[in-house]
Amino acid sequence: CSKKICNGCNYANQMREAEKKLQHSCPFCRKPLPSTDKQCDKQMMKRIAANDPGAMRRKGKQQHEKGDYRSAFEYYTRAAE
Repeated sequence: CSKKICNGCNYANQMREAEKKLQHSCPFCRKPLPSTDKQCDKQMMKRIAANDPGAMRRKGKQQHEKGDYRSAFEYYTRAAE
C-alpha cells in the first residue's frame, strides 16, 4: 500500500513474521509484498492513480535515474501539489 513506517515498527513487524513463520507482508494492510519488479510497478501506478504523493515522488526518482527528466519533473510537481 506504499505507506512509510518507522524503523521500530518495521522491526516489530519483521519479528512478528519471523516468530509466527509468516510470509513477508505490509504492516498496514497485511497483503503480501510484491515479488517481481512488474508487480511492484503495477502497485506503484495504482497508488499514483490514487494521488499518493509518496508514490509520485518515487516514480519521479525512477524517471530521473533513467534520464527522463521531463517525466521526472511532472511526477515531482504532482507530488508537491
